[in-house]
Amino acid sequence: MYLNSIGTALPAKRYTKSECWRAFSESAWFGRLDSRAHAVAKAVLGRDNGIEERWLAIESLDEVFAIDPDTLQTRFQTHAPLLAANAGSAALGRAALDPAAIDAIIVTTCTGYLCPGLSGYVVERLGLRPDVLCFDLVGQGCAGALPNWQLANATIGGAQCEHVLSICVEVCSAAMYLDNEPGVLISACLFGDGAGAAVLSRTRPPGRRSVQWRDSVSLINPGARESLRFEHRAGMLRNVLTRVVPGLAADHAREVLATALGRAGVNQNQITNWIMHAGGRDVLLALEERLSLPPHALRHSSEALRRFGNLSSAFVYFVLDAALREEAAGGWWWMSSFGAGFTCHGALLAVE
Repeated sequence: MYLNSIGTALPAKRYTKSECWRAFSESAWFGRLDSRAHAVAKAVLGRDNGIEERWLAIESLDEVFAIDPDTLQTRFQTHAPLLAANAGSAALGRAALDPAAIDAIIVTTCTGYLCPGLSGYVVERLGLRPDVLCFDLVGQGCAGALPNWQLANATIGGAQCEHVLSICVEVCSAAMYLDNEPGVLISACLFGDGAGAAVLSRTRPPGRRSVQWRDSVSLINPGARESLRFEHRAGMLRNVLTRVVPGLAADHAREVLATALGRAGVNQNQITNWIMHAGGRDVLLALEERLSLPPHALRHSSEALRRFGNLSSAFVYFVLDAALREEAAGGWWWMSSFGAGFTCHGALLAVE
């Protein structure tokens, strides 16, 4: 399987963390939460946390504090199909492919639920064929991009499809929840909205850089499920985020990487580029330490986190797009995502 093209999409409005702190401190929610909650939010939004701004699917920050099931569901139903289709359209444009060329579409999300699924909305918006294969993947959290590509690889490998449109879309502002729990507050300060898409093809696209999927490894640890997950409370999604997550992410990422490298007979020093999900600054620091990486190795992940915040499953598309735009050195690239479950996935890419 080859990466044919990649595309990304963001909402129209961008907000800095200082703007978010000001809006929170002036909101009715500020009075409902205790002084410890105020201190946590001020620390995350007032200090260097690796994030400077986020793009959110709202017209003003006042909308963030209208937190009820119907409002959040309407936000997801309005913006998830639009962001997914915009990212898909960008990927199709870069691939110079007609929508009719797409044989399957795979859409991943964890921040909302639609039935029929998001894939049908994207088929409609992009004008894909009515007989296109449609797959909706849900509940995989920030780790979702790699399982999406694994399914695409299996579909292409089964000689069923020539071109697969892979999309991850997250409207994290539709999963807003506030209470006095530090993990909930930190989560509210980290996540942004956005979508990434890729056209994945059976053969190398002519006239473009070769990015070939060579192997992938997954690791599922249900024993750590309670460390990072969504739960339903009062009809809404509430993010459970604990202190152990950076260490969990780094340990699982190291194990997945070691398995893939051993299987391929590749040494870590042969990896020329790292396409890593970034849960936050502390996660990046833990990855850097556990994998013994030089500071510049995670520069694309760090920059994406600074500009967009944590985009959950869509994040690695933005990192990969940045590396390709930079025309980073070829060779072996490592792409990895991790999140709820606790799950971690990695893929070895051969880049020329």
